[in-house]
Amino acid sequence: MIHKPHMNDSTSPLSPGQEAVKEFDTLAPKLSQLHHEIGRIVLGQDEVIEHVITTLLSGGHTLLLGAPGLGKTLLVNSCASVMGLTPSRIQFTPDLMPSDITGAEILEQDEQGRRSFRFLHGPLFGQLVLADEINRASPRTQSALLQAMAEGFVTQGGKTWPLPKPFHVLATQNPIEQEGTYPLPEAQLDRFMLRITLSFPPKEAERQMLLQTTGAAQKTPKRLFSANELLQAQNLVRSLPVGEKTVEAILNLVRSLRPEDPSSSKEIRSALEYGPGPRAAQALMITTRARAMLNGRLAPSLDDIRALAIPVLAHRMGINFAAQTSGITAEQLITSRLKTLG
Repeated sequence: MIHKPHMNDSTSPLSPGQEAVKEFDTLAPKLSQLHHEIGRIVLGQDEVIEHVITTLLSGGHTLLLGAPGLGKTLLVNSCASVMGLTPSRIQFTPDLMPSDITGAEILEQDEQGRRSFRFLHGPLFGQLVLADEINRASPRTQSALLQAMAEGFVTQGGKTWPLPKPFHVLATQNPIEQEGTYPLPEAQLDRFMLRITLSFPPKEAERQMLLQTTGAAQKTPKRLFSANELLQAQNLVRSLPVGEKTVEAILNLVRSLRPEDPSSSKEIRSALEYGPGPRAAQALMITTRARAMLNGRLAPSLDDIRALAIPVLAHRMGINFAAQTSGITAEQLITSRLKTLG
């Protein structure tokens, strides 16, 4: 239950806090339906759906890991339909060039014989972009995508072309042990707010999937949001208050995962080459706010940190060779540190 501030005069101007509560009341009914509506189409991936919606509400980008056929494309298309966003899809291949995704200038000639250049927008100019098998493209093309993600615009021919707003990338990555893959550098991985692992659905969900997707009629998601409402929700997320206990927990967790920090354990110092940086702490702060709002709360809690710590932090940590050979993972180290949150 949300406790609203008392107002003696209904016509008096709203304070910033009261304005946030009013906006929350407007968006809350739709937010509560988002997960359910996407879950009707994408079956057996409840946690993944929550993480993706959280990323969109946070204004960030997502890296999806999983075997082929788990519904990554369906997830992106469903999110785009429900949120009223323009979808786009890029299939990354080894021969893909940067201009193939960003767009290119072409030389045109009019009826009077005058020539001029015109910029043709590439598939990157969508509001929700599926970058499929991102690590099959060359590092040069990967960099073009990740630069656009970070800066929000494309530069071509000395001119700057802003990307649409909102702009989100949901990238999929093949297992790095497969042939024909180029591993993403650490600095580029850091650009993804969350890294989400898709697993095979439970048996009953897969049974329902078989019946739902092989029949004559296919379910389609209902539109609940618009692009402007998503931008409004993103602004609201950043205005939500965060308690001192939550801020301290985020700081302590992130700093304890850095091998050079005095607060880190012997296990961390012996297993990690590097830990999560300040951008990771920022990402954890904003996503805990978004998850709280998605679940009908105006302030994040320690439970939000526990739910998001692994997808936010694990891909920002470097396990050294000795720890890898011992089977130690970033997920295990984060889980161990979460036990100290209380």
